[in-house]
Amino acid sequence: MHITDQPIDVAALIAETAEPSCGALVVFEGVVRDHHDGQAVARMRYTAYKPLAERVLRELEAEVRERFGVPVCRIVHRVGDLDIGESSVAIVVRSPHRAEAFKASEYAIDTLKHRVPIWKNDFYPDGTSAYQDGIPLSACGEHGDEGTR
Repeated sequence: MHITDQPIDVAALIAETAEPSCGALVVFEGVVRDHHDGQAVARMRYTAYKPLAERVLRELEAEVRERFGVPVCRIVHRVGDLDIGESSVAIVVRSPHRAEAFKASEYAIDTLKHRVPIWKNDFYPDGTSAYQDGIPLSACGEHGDEGTR
């Protein structure tokens, strides 16, 4: 499962992706922070169109494996209400060598933000909330450092 409403178990992802031919393991874990655009954040809610998000994440994993020549790329994203410090996304990449694993992991998180239909709603201490503008979804995979997804 790529989309879950349960806490992400990074240790389980590491265990399930074990690959003896790989000497590099890169784990990226995104966690909910307590601020956005200079405003305090109390918690967040992620929502997704699950069937499409699952398909896009599977396609992205396959693309990362092919593009960077890494045997393993696994992505899990959480939906629902998350508190500050909880994991919202985890990416596990395994490769024979570290350079490819680092590049593949960075590409995976950057591209995920452009392709996967997941929305982020900030809840503020004063009781108000707002969806983050994020970045436009794109099927082409072109991405930069802009955006806040």
